[in-house]
Amino acid sequence: MENTKREDWNNPIHYRRENKKVISAILAILLGYLGIHKFYLGYTKEGVIQLILGLLFGLGGIIGIIEGIIYLTKSDEEFYQTYQVGYKGWF
Repeated sequence: MENTKREDWNNPIHYRRENKKVISAILAILLGYLGIHKFYLGYTKEGVIQLILGLLFGLGGIIGIIEGIIYLTKSDEEFYQTYQVGYKGWF
């Protein structure tokens, strides 16, 4: 009699990677002037720059809306490769 039980059920072949696309886009559109989406993606330097631009000149909000739209128009894989793997801080 052949053993038909599988012992590898708890060893997934590949793991699920976290894609931050939707949350980043919402943060960029709603709170872009504070640079919150930059901090969420791990871009501390860019987040501080956007925070300063947003508070002093009001430009951070415009940049945030543009980036939020760009994030939403990219495919999940393209967003992941560009912003989470490739570390592209601006547009």
